[in-house]
Amino acid sequence: MNKQIAEFVGTFALVFFGCGAAVVGGMGSGPTAVNLLGIASAFGFAIVAMAYGVGPISGCHVNPAVSFGVYVAGRMSVADMVSYWIAQILGAIVAAVVLYLILSGKSQGWTGGLGQNGWGTGYLGEYNVVSAFVYEVVATFLFLVCILGVTHPFTPTGFAGLAIGLTLVAIHLVGINITGTSVNPARSIGPALVGVASNPGAVAQLWLFIIAPLIGAGAAGFLYREGAFLDPPKKA
Repeated sequence: MNKQIAEFVGTFALVFFGCGAAVVGGMGSGPTAVNLLGIASAFGFAIVAMAYGVGPISGCHVNPAVSFGVYVAGRMSVADMVSYWIAQILGAIVAAVVLYLILSGKSQGWTGGLGQNGWGTGYLGEYNVVSAFVYEVVATFLFLVCILGVTHPFTPTGFAGLAIGLTLVAIHLVGINITGTSVNPARSIGPALVGVASNPGAVAQLWLFIIAPLIGAGAAGFLYREGAFLDPPKKA
């Protein structure tokens, strides 16, 4: 159970800090405003913090797509993957609930936004579904290439959390204007479900933020399992 608690806490932190920066900071003005780099950094720094905080316990997947990629790569069992998924989704939902309670206390009110992902007319850069799907697949694939590479037994230890966090920053810098950047089904599910009253469209679009990251992660996991990136250890 310790692993599942770690995944719950790690995913909670990612959604709370990342989506919190997007919504709370996004409503700020002057010195309290948070720009694109600040939002991207919040997601990345949250991963860095949790990688060193809960990583030794669960590996700090905090993302169903990461767990799926690790499973496909042959590094975890189906039972562990499913238990991680449950913990991650619950962590994201609880984080979105906490953000909702905080934002509800704003005297001037707020739009009900919780950093939901999306695409199409009226959403940020107004990219279409094809652009959104392609970005989420490619970005998640590259994210898993980084994760599976830096956590491989053949690679130097101690810097994995930093490398993964900085990669997530880069992914958000490119993708925020396209989809708000998901690459993480739990991160999309939590805000969409909790904010369904004000933005039901986000729930209708959840399918993309579940399927596309799983495809990208699965592809990376398959390539690592087949030894496409790192040669298997030589037999004595």
